[in-house]
Amino acid sequence: MINPNDRLLVISTSTIHGFSFLEYIKDEIKEFIQSDEIIFVPYARPSGISYDDYTQNVKDALQTVGISVKGLHTFENKKEAILHAKAIFIGGGNTFLLLKTLYELGLIEELRSVVHNGTPYIGTSAGSNLTGLTIGTTNDMPIVYPPSFDALQFLPFNINPHYLDPDPNSTHKGETRETRINEFHKFNHQVVVGLREGSWLRVENGVVELKGKLSARIFRQNEQPIEFESGILEEKVYRI
Repeated sequence: MINPNDRLLVISTSTIHGFSFLEYIKDEIKEFIQSDEIIFVPYARPSGISYDDYTQNVKDALQTVGISVKGLHTFENKKEAILHAKAIFIGGGNTFLLLKTLYELGLIEELRSVVHNGTPYIGTSAGSNLTGLTIGTTNDMPIVYPPSFDALQFLPFNINPHYLDPDPNSTHKGETRETRINEFHKFNHQVVVGLREGSWLRVENGVVELKGKLSARIFRQNEQPIEFESGILEEKVYRI
């Protein structure tokens, strides 16, 4: 179900409490890409940050582990840049804006092609949403309209990054994250993996491994959600 050539780091968040941007995950990134160069895709623009500033943040974070970073926005021929990238990193922000921009630039098929041919792919937050079947389980507001909710579809399920458990002491009466995913499952059948902050999926040779110190919450249509501890996520867990 997963292309055996795909190499993915599907990271819930770029920043966790007590650490600077990418600090907790940069050694994993370095070991994973087996390269010293990344093309960074800044189109999700968290908080409306500019492409240059967003890329600079990534440069500053990864230079300490010997990785050089080039922003995709700086290339005149972006398709060629993707096709020749040693590794690709798509950052977080607004998933709707990210996907809309990639469709407008005609980069969806190029991204699928290079990853299926073995180019390492790293996603955080919105970039992780794109690895699933659709972006229907993003936490973001639809501030723009992509032509489709179809994502890159490297994984045969959906991702919900930044997954939050209900606070039993909270007086908040609005919907929980679990409620929102249950609403999604009234109209969609694919499995949803809720990734808590500080956790990530590493995908190689068709095998999905949950890494980090926290469990993930697995949602299947018409079933009770289950907690999955770190380790290999067997196909039967996410297969429909």
